[in-house]
Amino acid sequence: MNGIWAIVLAAGESMRMGSPKMLLPFNNVTVIEQVIRNLLDATVDRVVVVLGANREEIMKLTRRYDVFHCYNEDYKSGMLSSVKCGFYSLPEGCIGALIMPGDQPMTGTGEINRVISAFTESDKGLVMASHNGKRGHPLIMDLKYMDEVLNLQDDEGLSALAARHPEDVLESETDDESVLRDIDTQEDYINEVNKTKQ
Repeated sequence: MNGIWAIVLAAGESMRMGSPKMLLPFNNVTVIEQVIRNLLDATVDRVVVVLGANREEIMKLTRRYDVFHCYNEDYKSGMLSSVKCGFYSLPEGCIGALIMPGDQPMTGTGEINRVISAFTESDKGLVMASHNGKRGHPLIMDLKYMDEVLNLQDDEGLSALAARHPEDVLESETDDESVLRDIDTQEDYINEVNKTKQ
């Protein structure tokens, strides 16, 4: 394989949704299961699911898949803490980490593989999907940035890393606008479910 592990960010509290969005039905499974299936069908070596809020309920669903888990005790501080938790779980020999939000089930395996190919075929250390010039997910980063990621402040995001190293960034442009969308609200969820029925 290619030494790329996927980190699924599934620790959030779903504040705007009002209920655990990872557990909502999607494509005859759940939101988090669809994300995991998309990744397991892609050309990543392994998948790490970062848990936090609603840990037990999500674990009941995800343990049936061939994935690792880590628990982010600091999940209330935001997404960056989950990225760090996932990084701590990566093994020796891993060369890249693919970051995938757990609320983006509509970004399929083809789009994930396209970003992976862009990473492996380029000499860039930060590769991210983009649509109409806007950056989205998934994104892959070379593990040479691991220490820098672990030292980012809570009020910074991965965008801060990209801003520091613009010469090492590749935007992998796609016609698929799903790379910019996630599910935050009931309206988002209804819209995405309706799109799967079209």
